[in-house]
Amino acid sequence: MSIVAKETIEVIAQSIGINNLSSDAALALAPDVEYRMREIMQEAVKCMRHSRRNILTTDDVDGALSLRNVEPVYGFASGGPLQFKRAVGHRDLFYIDDKDVDLKDVIEAPIPKAPLDTTVVCHWLAIEGVQPAIPENAPVEVIAAPPNGKTNDKKDELPVDIKLPVKHVLSRELQLYFDKITELTVRNSDSALFKEALVSLSTDSGLHPLVPYFTFFISDEVSRGLNDYSLLFALMRVVRSLLQNPHIHIEPYLHQLMPSVVTCLVSKKLGNRIADNHWELRDFTAKLVALICKR
Repeated sequence: MSIVAKETIEVIAQSIGINNLSSDAALALAPDVEYRMREIMQEAVKCMRHSRRNILTTDDVDGALSLRNVEPVYGFASGGPLQFKRAVGHRDLFYIDDKDVDLKDVIEAPIPKAPLDTTVVCHWLAIEGVQPAIPENAPVEVIAAPPNGKTNDKKDELPVDIKLPVKHVLSRELQLYFDKITELTVRNSDSALFKEALVSLSTDSGLHPLVPYFTFFISDEVSRGLNDYSLLFALMRVVRSLLQNPHIHIEPYLHQLMPSVVTCLVSKKLGNRIADNHWELRDFTAKLVALICKR
């Protein structure tokens, strides 16, 4: 016996204009309606679980209807819960209690806004340091602060403090240190001085201000030097030295380092000479990834 009463089938038939549906036909349609409802609800539960939620929503039902190639339910959502009433003379038959609406009030009421789906839009904040002139980006003159750091267009309003981005100033010694390390990495990675530089990178305690510059340097050189085997190996050795330095908190910069490291691990071609042992580089990089996961 179906949980859907035949009276429900008859009411639905009458709502779509079928007034002469026999009781036998309604009784035969009830099990099929129950089967279709269970099928839709099972798909809706799958949508809910894939969304990592524990509460079934109307969006899950809409997704289930879409998966079953059923026409979605159109219209606007109700602002409050639906009010159901029991039909007189039927114990298991309910209907929605719709209030009477004056047609004049409907015509004069403002048109409601259409519900918008949640979307994600991407745009460039800046391209190579230049902010593109698009509607999503505020004009430079709007975000620029006055010389005194305060703005007060009207005398009646309180002054508003504008906090500008903090400029990162490197000392002259750190700039020379960074230039020397990058020069050794690019040109003299086989020298004994480069090995001493790696030791310095792994032990010195005052190198944390240089970490964002080193990550940018590594990312830039890897993207441009995939055909230079010795350069890639030297860059990965620099990464290992930075990871081994106990005085550097490198976790905030891993999202910039990992693409370069993974590129040296899974890239289709590393180096352009037959003598280049790219497997040695891949093995070294794999151990580097293991070190990152351990830390």
